[in-house]
Amino acid sequence: MNKWFYALLFVLSICLSGYSQDKFVIQNKKQSDKIRFKSVNNLIIIPLEINGVTLSFLLDTGVSKPIIFNFLNVSDSLKIKNTTTIHLRGLGGGDTVEALKSTNNVIKIGEAVKLKQDLYAVFNNNLNFAPRLGVPVHGIIGLDVFKDLVVEINYASGYLRLTMPEKYKYKSCKKCERINLEFYNGKPYINAKVTIKNKEIPVKLLIDSGGSDALWLFEDDSLGITCGDKYFEDFLGLGLNGSVYGKRSKIEAFSLNSFVLKDANVAYPNDENIFFAKKIKDRNGSVSGNILKRFNIIFDYQNAKMTISKNSKFKESFSYNKSGMELAHDGVRILREIKRSAIKANSNTQSTNDGIVLGNQYKLSLKPAYAIVELRSGSPAEEAGLQIGDIIISINGKQTYQLSLQQVMHLFYEEHDKKMKIRVDRNGKYLTFNFKLKKLL
Repeated sequence: MNKWFYALLFVLSICLSGYSQDKFVIQNKKQSDKIRFKSVNNLIIIPLEINGVTLSFLLDTGVSKPIIFNFLNVSDSLKIKNTTTIHLRGLGGGDTVEALKSTNNVIKIGEAVKLKQDLYAVFNNNLNFAPRLGVPVHGIIGLDVFKDLVVEINYASGYLRLTMPEKYKYKSCKKCERINLEFYNGKPYINAKVTIKNKEIPVKLLIDSGGSDALWLFEDDSLGITCGDKYFEDFLGLGLNGSVYGKRSKIEAFSLNSFVLKDANVAYPNDENIFFAKKIKDRNGSVSGNILKRFNIIFDYQNAKMTISKNSKFKESFSYNKSGMELAHDGVRILREIKRSAIKANSNTQSTNDGIVLGNQYKLSLKPAYAIVELRSGSPAEEAGLQIGDIIISINGKQTYQLSLQQVMHLFYEEHDKKMKIRVDRNGKYLTFNFKLKKLL
């Protein structure tokens, strides 16, 4: 699930005296700040303020422009001004996306502040990553943060540390590796190696923290980068220009200097989805969240360096969705629940924080609904009779509203032959389906 996708109002001129207003500046004596983030599907979701409005943004090394998804008319609250219309292009097979470019916005991440930030508000109701992730995401930011600050990402503990480059001091680390970065259009690339059919192949990869997969490779017979016979067709992710599809497989090994990950997941996106990405000279693909999360990483763009060290996630096995269906948050369902305790009230109906009490036995509650949005042809879920649009009510007797979307999806990554009993709501009719998870690789 790949490529995946959401200021200060006081006068800061005194605080920022001597600093450029078109760069991030950290407003404390240490000139360093620690920010907690949410890890969702191997992605980094950070709190961020724009013009005084608090939002949630995806931190993505693979984007050069900060983008706001305007499906909720966020720009009205942000008081976006000085706009011009432009067109953006990203992954996916669709046309370019229309956006409004806005200048001179105030942006704040923790104590890092920038006074003159360009923003791009995208007007596309279908471009909404929140349902696929199960948490609010209002936009994406990348290059503007990384080029101004040294960014440490501690995937294991779930925090960022932002530091002014002139104040950052490298520590000696015997178990670390320092890797040279190359840049194209402000995006970072590294040289790595993949082992396919016992052949070690050098590859140049975009570092894409905005992708949840492990590795994407562009097929190239002349280099030996091919998926072979063991693969299956699948939905890979949602890009700026639409859905991305391709082949899923495994490679024998992925190597970053001395660090080697064996039996790693790989995806080979269809050519029409990556036509423009392949135009970058010598680019062979992307390395994304399911590999990056296994390291704690320091990005130092100004010195073109990346420092990596293994963390507690390094030895996690690579798995994949064995059901063949993808779910997304699809609003809420109204449920009637039995109250376990008697309600002492004068009337038969009373309001509570999470619903309406009916008499002294029942209450109506709003619970999250998860719907099937992708269904792989020939998959166990499809062959069992499940359909796109079905609302998943329970899995193996567990009510899905008691789980996050991430927890529900994780059930489909369990062992081969695991039995699944799925109860769904299909247009008001309740149906039950049974199948086993199927190992394809």
